[in-house]
Amino acid sequence: MTELGRGTLELPSHQAHARAWLLLCGALAVHILDEGLNGFLEFYNPAVSALREWVPLFALPTFSFGTWLAGLIVAVGGLTALTPLVRRGAQGMTPLSHAFAIIMFANGLLHLLGSLYFGERLAGIYSTPLLLVGSVHLAMRTPVSFPALPHGRQHAKHKETPTS
Repeated sequence: MTELGRGTLELPSHQAHARAWLLLCGALAVHILDEGLNGFLEFYNPAVSALREWVPLFALPTFSFGTWLAGLIVAVGGLTALTPLVRRGAQGMTPLSHAFAIIMFANGLLHLLGSLYFGERLAGIYSTPLLLVGSVHLAMRTPVSFPALPHGRQHAKHKETPTS
């Protein structure tokens, strides 16, 4: 890799990527705790039911607390279990990292904007900054990947220069 300011931008390492991934998994776990302790389903379930009456094909489910919590524990456990694949730079982890970061950023924004719109602190608002910062951090630490070119050609930014 080259130094910053000397040709090309230094890309983040897989180690930094894995730490950022794990940080966002932790932020999500804290966020779930925040939602659970502050009555998220008391807001979510009636909102989804009302939307279903207004838009019959609205597909979001309602949950009992146990089902909601168990599903999220499995999701966070599964995401956390992917950390070794992120650390190794396994194929598919770059787009998955971008998707995870985007979804968590959108989740944080929904909590923030929903709290402003309804004029009250929605469940999950206390941990929203963790989601927002964690998702931006993951996006910044996720290596940039380029699609493969046919016949062994390389992208111009990654061509090896001949040595004399």
